[in-house]
Amino acid sequence: MARLFPVQRYAILLVALLLAVAVGWGTGTAVEQSARARLATSVAADARLRAALLASEIARFRLLPLALADDRDVVAALAGGAGATDALNRKLERLAALTGAAAMYVIAPDGHAIAASNFRSSHSFVASDYRFRPYFQDARRRGEGRQFALGTVSNRPGLYLARRTAAGGVVVVKLDFAAIERQWAAAGGVTYVTDPAGLILIASRPAWRFATTRPLSPALRQRALRESGAAALRGVPFQRDGAGLIRIAGIPGALLVEQTAPDFAGWRVTLAQSTRLAVDDVARAVAAAAGVLALALIGLAYGAWSRARRRAERTSLLESAVADRTAALSREIEERAALETRAGALREALRQANRLATLGQVTASVAHETAQPVAAIRTYAATGETLLDRGATEQVRGNLRAIARLTERIGAVTAQLRGFARKASGEIGPVALTDVIEGAQLILRDRLSRVAVDWPTFPAGLDVVAGRIRLEQVLVNVLQNATEAVATVDAPRIVVTLDRRADTVVLQIRDNGPGIAPDIADRLFTPFATSRAAGLGLGLVIAKDIMEDLGGHLRLVPGGGGACFEILLRRAP
Repeated sequence: MARLFPVQRYAILLVALLLAVAVGWGTGTAVEQSARARLATSVAADARLRAALLASEIARFRLLPLALADDRDVVAALAGGAGATDALNRKLERLAALTGAAAMYVIAPDGHAIAASNFRSSHSFVASDYRFRPYFQDARRRGEGRQFALGTVSNRPGLYLARRTAAGGVVVVKLDFAAIERQWAAAGGVTYVTDPAGLILIASRPAWRFATTRPLSPALRQRALRESGAAALRGVPFQRDGAGLIRIAGIPGALLVEQTAPDFAGWRVTLAQSTRLAVDDVARAVAAAAGVLALALIGLAYGAWSRARRRAERTSLLESAVADRTAALSREIEERAALETRAGALREALRQANRLATLGQVTASVAHETAQPVAAIRTYAATGETLLDRGATEQVRGNLRAIARLTERIGAVTAQLRGFARKASGEIGPVALTDVIEGAQLILRDRLSRVAVDWPTFPAGLDVVAGRIRLEQVLVNVLQNATEAVATVDAPRIVVTLDRRADTVVLQIRDNGPGIAPDIADRLFTPFATSRAAGLGLGLVIAKDIMEDLGGHLRLVPGGGGACFEILLRRAP
């Protein structure tokens, strides 16, 4: 090989380095674009999940004002009964502690609060004037109201849910989102919720609350000030940096922004995540590749006379690159495992939220199921005293036996609902299918009583592999959807069929409703796909996930009138 002069060596070295940089730059650009696309998909999914959890938190409290509007203590206090206000104060205090509500209070028709959960506090809402509050005005005019604002007494922000009573009073429940804001901050990124005007209401950075995300007209600004109760609105807390990117003071680099679709109140959840991690990983990988390429070209240029030295240097650099990449892969594996663990916890949280939302919807059923037995018990007890005075002991014994049967009925209803509300243990084993069917029928008894239901004969001893609570959740979701589908049909009917096979059991639930639209059917088991205005689109997703965990499946059977869902279960040995 011809001997290379120093000038020639430097020229070859320069050409090799320029070639390595060019290849690395082109590769890095393509990989960076791919990494950004993957990050955008991940951020969008995370934003939708945080929006679903926020919606489930609000849904837990939505029925409380409705349930309290007809409460006998509320009615008595509004009527001015003696001692009724003290009893109502204590009841509201217990309910607020039990449910986690920030505050609960009752407002008289003249706009002044007569009872509150914080009646013992020096900042009690009792006697406060709420006539100016939009939620009070809306509840008086339309029957219900909703407003996010600062508290006039507590000076703490929250969502106010209001409901008008029969006597013209208003029941109010206040929600505090401080715990959710802390969870969002711990989960990473910057999360905030905006109203239709673009005003930030809830944020993982509390200093952003009541800041605008876009310029507001004078009329909109005055309306936002009046409804929020804030002294002033803050300016935009970030700078836009092109499409889908923002910059925030104190956070290096640009942040990728993804926003969810508005809910029924026009609220949107926005999540901003830093792009530095993905871009830095790509840059390190490209730099390592470019370095290896440069070393290879330099090795070819120098020739055989320095082969041994170049081999040692190249080996050392490659070992370092491999070690760095191995460490990076280890970190990626640990991060992925942590994300999968968090995803599992969030899935179970959504299942629990779905069960609690279902329980809220069947509150009317529980009231219907227990009202008659309670009234009958009161009658038997009253007549028992008269019979004792007459000496009719045998008739008294009959009354006591009737009371025992009625209390067993009430106990069965409440025990079933308590079991349904608990978190599933995750354990599966042999479960009697009749017990699961009876549990679902008990929970949905009031809804099913309004529909003609054809039930098959379930033989005794037919066991399936499942967890009782989780399988009941699947049946309650499918049957409840069927009752809602036939709500507008003249002759509503649901047909349940049972097919016993060698190793499996197949249940089919068919209704004579309008069926499922083709555009919804194609994505029925994906999150947030729903044709109902008040639905979250999570019930069937959770039910399908449960059935796959149990080794079976849940699917939509095409064809025929209405909608038909098939539930396949493994038979217990």
